[in-house]
Amino acid sequence: MTGSGMTGNGGSLQAAGRRSLVDTAIDQLREQLAGGAWPVGSRIPTEHELAERLQVGRNTVREAIRVLVHAGMLVSRQGEGTFVRSTSDPAAVLRGVQRSGIRDVLEVRAALETEGARLAALRHTPEDIARMRAALAREAEVIAANPERAGREATVEHDLEFHTAVVDAAHNPALAEVYRYFGASVRESMRTAFGDHDMPEVAVATHAALVDAIESGDPDRAEAACRALLAEPIAAVEQLLATIAARK
Repeated sequence: MTGSGMTGNGGSLQAAGRRSLVDTAIDQLREQLAGGAWPVGSRIPTEHELAERLQVGRNTVREAIRVLVHAGMLVSRQGEGTFVRSTSDPAAVLRGVQRSGIRDVLEVRAALETEGARLAALRHTPEDIARMRAALAREAEVIAANPERAGREATVEHDLEFHTAVVDAAHNPALAEVYRYFGASVRESMRTAFGDHDMPEVAVATHAALVDAIESGDPDRAEAACRALLAEPIAAVEQLLATIAARK
């Protein structure tokens, strides 16, 4: 029984030690990538070469590479090797965004949404317009049913659905994915900053004007309409920050 217990403990220690080695290898490879050791698009050294450089086993290197492939920094091509996709760790970038202030994140979201509106004016389909108008109609219904909370927490999900539909109408998958992240971050930041009952009101008229501008096919008009719509939440954030600063 004693021998069995020691085997169990030994296995746990080996597993912990191996995990530590993999983590160390990941950190070292991440540093090499960030430092420009291998340019984007280039092939990294073989597992054997990396194992010698890092002073670890090939299995450890293989696991570290698998993690970095999953993170989007590397890409493996069957029969060719592993290549550099990005020198920045997307997870680290997102953590940096989460540490940013509400105004910073809102400004980035505004930039993404404005460009989305421009492209939507050029690329939208009838289905895209119908989706925007349906989301806006649901917002209007909620506002009519909840006049004391018009445009605030009661309409958050429908409002996010509307803005997502605008960006999706640009038919740019990369833009849509980035926007979804920033859109959710802004919503959570504004909920935290304003509270459920003090969220900026949704102005249905400016939303409808944006849909009309996109449907017109005029990208400049769509951009202007989008900026007019976003001016209200940006102004609300500026006022909040000024109030907080005045209290200090």
